[in-house]
Amino acid sequence: MIRRAVALLTTFLVAACGGLADSAGPPAADTGGTGPITFAIGRDTTAYLGPLIDRWNRSHPAERVTLLELPEASDEQRAQMVANLQAHSDVYDVLGLDVVWTAEFADAGWIAPLDRSLFPLDKVFPGVAATAIYRDRLWAVPYVTNAGLLYYRSDLLAKEHLKPPRTWAELRDDAMRLGAKYRIGGYAGQFLPYEGLTVNFAEAVQSAGGSILSPDARRVTMDLGPARRALDFLVGGVREGWIPREALSYKEEESRLAFQEGRLLFARNWPPAYGPAAHSRLAGKFAVTRLPGPDGPGSSSLGGVNLAVSAFSKRQKTALDFIRYFTGPEIQRLVLTEGSFPPVWAELYDDPALIKRFPYLPVLKETILSARPRPVTPDYNQVSLVISSAVSGALDLGRPTDETVAELRQQLGEVIQSGG
Repeated sequence: MIRRAVALLTTFLVAACGGLADSAGPPAADTGGTGPITFAIGRDTTAYLGPLIDRWNRSHPAERVTLLELPEASDEQRAQMVANLQAHSDVYDVLGLDVVWTAEFADAGWIAPLDRSLFPLDKVFPGVAATAIYRDRLWAVPYVTNAGLLYYRSDLLAKEHLKPPRTWAELRDDAMRLGAKYRIGGYAGQFLPYEGLTVNFAEAVQSAGGSILSPDARRVTMDLGPARRALDFLVGGVREGWIPREALSYKEEESRLAFQEGRLLFARNWPPAYGPAAHSRLAGKFAVTRLPGPDGPGSSSLGGVNLAVSAFSKRQKTALDFIRYFTGPEIQRLVLTEGSFPPVWAELYDDPALIKRFPYLPVLKETILSARPRPVTPDYNQVSLVISSAVSGALDLGRPTDETVAELRQQLGEVIQSGG
């Protein structure tokens, strides 16, 4: 216990025990590991996780779960996890993984394969379930999903007798005109150069009818036309001022606060931003809709968190049991009602009681079903770094969009060819 406590303080951090491997795979590191475990996941910005974990701990006193909150930004979460897993540390038992990390972590041997028959994946949105599968094996279990939404000031649009924008042109016009009239910022997303910017750019590209990589990430599919149109939309917003330059430093939390504090007319963000806004001075003054596109509703990137068992955990049986509990029906409902996170169980989006309490659920369901997953590749982190760096250079008005898109296509080809 002393050694484990020291590891927790100093580092912050195989495969098949009963129920883990669904076919031949890496050898088991510990076939009967039970006892206290740790749960490493990104920072809990809505303070909902503690009470949910307490439910488990009250009924499992010998297998208590300790929450380890990692940084808010996904890039920083990944870096911290990777540093510990590369050292084969057993500090992390259950890992809350961004959905795009499944392939990388599985390919590296950092997470244990799971028996898919133990989980009711038929209850989960098909596209969401697919994010936990790599090379036809289950490596994690969907816990929460995510899809980008357009948050808008419904009170101000109502004053102007306007409906929420469905196209980029409508968004631009409303942001420019009403922003000036009400002395408020027009639009912001997540534009700091990190994974959030990659997502915002990918959403713009696919909304323009394009893509960046093939689903298996073996080919660059980024046509220059849709990519230029997408980048011109974002760069034009900065140049014309309806995207405040301050937004170039925004991650999710910064853009949430800017909208919630009344400094933005429109904001692209994930569904968890809804709950805090609904309990702020903005209550009753905002709503959400699908992201706009060039000629109508656009397309979101599919986000979310999957839960995986560390291949180096010495308590894999408890870790597996906890994941089964934490992805089950009771917690899935509480994930929404207590944390404002989108559950992965599809049936909850048709629950009349939940719709009454969360009126945005039908829009969110439609958004999830139309969202696109990001490429499945062990080299996704390198792909994301290349995209966010290039797009950031254009948004800062330092590089022409034509030059940026052409060079980005070339760089992505080099990443794919070299394998990262």
